[in-house]
Amino acid sequence: MNIHEYQAKELLKARGIPVLDGGIAYTVEEAVEVAKSLPGPVYVVKAQIHAGGRGKGGGVKVVKSVDDVKTETEKMIGMQLVTHQTGPEGQEVRRVYVENGCDIKRELYLGLLVDRATSRITVMASTEGGVDIEEVAEKTPDKILKIAIDPATGLLPFHGREIAFGLGLEGKQVNKCVALVQKLYNAFVALDASIVEINPLVVTGDGDIIPLDAKMNFDDNALFRQKEVEGLRDVAEEDPAERRAHDHELNYVKLTGNIGCMVNGAGLAMATMDIIKLSGGDPANFLDVGGGATKERVAEAFRIILSDPNVEGILVNIFGGIMRCDVIAEGVITAARELGLTMPLVVRLEGTNVDKGKKLLKESGLNIIAADNLADAASKVVAAVRAEAA
Repeated sequence: MNIHEYQAKELLKARGIPVLDGGIAYTVEEAVEVAKSLPGPVYVVKAQIHAGGRGKGGGVKVVKSVDDVKTETEKMIGMQLVTHQTGPEGQEVRRVYVENGCDIKRELYLGLLVDRATSRITVMASTEGGVDIEEVAEKTPDKILKIAIDPATGLLPFHGREIAFGLGLEGKQVNKCVALVQKLYNAFVALDASIVEINPLVVTGDGDIIPLDAKMNFDDNALFRQKEVEGLRDVAEEDPAERRAHDHELNYVKLTGNIGCMVNGAGLAMATMDIIKLSGGDPANFLDVGGGATKERVAEAFRIILSDPNVEGILVNIFGGIMRCDVIAEGVITAARELGLTMPLVVRLEGTNVDKGKKLLKESGLNIIAADNLADAASKVVAAVRAEAA
């Protein structure tokens, strides 16, 4: 789950991490009031969307008067902000964050994430702050310092000092950095975060170290015990189909292809998408119905897949362990009839009650293409979609 910058800063501030004063505004009038409450004379108006690269898209403006805050807020609220992370359609700006200005001497990068390669929380730091860390990793990887934290000991003071020295900090800045890194690590663990990114982390003219921006992502599987975090969810920022899937306990991610996929199990779903690509097709989504899906959830999965106008064919690939193949078949039949499905539909079933499931599909009277195995299913759905387009 993602949250906005201002929400991330509220979480960090509550845990003793210094951030600049600021306030959220949903209207121009609210933005003016926030600006008046700040000392000024420099203000920053930031569009709040769940995407990076806002500055390059015109979503971050530094101004020198309350009147300028008003002018920039009028431009931002309601605009479609396009960044490299939103895609060409952009994201509507519904609120802005008005923050006090800052005397910036240096811009650094500091982030924490779960490194799948080491299965550890890893701290990343770089002297190249204020730009995309992916760009730094590609062009100057030697400028990124990485420290994997042993979960048995947690983050220790020497880790913080190594980061401080790697960032070229000196004097009192070293102790400030050690304290900051420790507090970020504690917040990361306590909140079940998956990413905490401070970009840029700035050194001010007075020698203070302050997070100028903050990004936090969280593990969805831990939200049941993170009510504070769950309450920060902004459904308006989520893809409607992904939000609908979440509400029905389905795991769905929209992709850019034209072959819809419905699979049970994340690993099998990944393998299914891979073999579709290998067969010359392009998957339109990742959709895992889980091991205990009902007929109703399977039907809803079909509706979600078909809500994507790019979908031209569907592949259902089910291995029935806990999931029974006849339940899947009933859901497929229900959805196909209810939605008047006319596009190619390939179904591969294997496992518990597979014969019963295949019998239901065969006797349904629907134009369903049966497949014997995964490779057969992928080649058939790709061929069927191409034939429809010809």
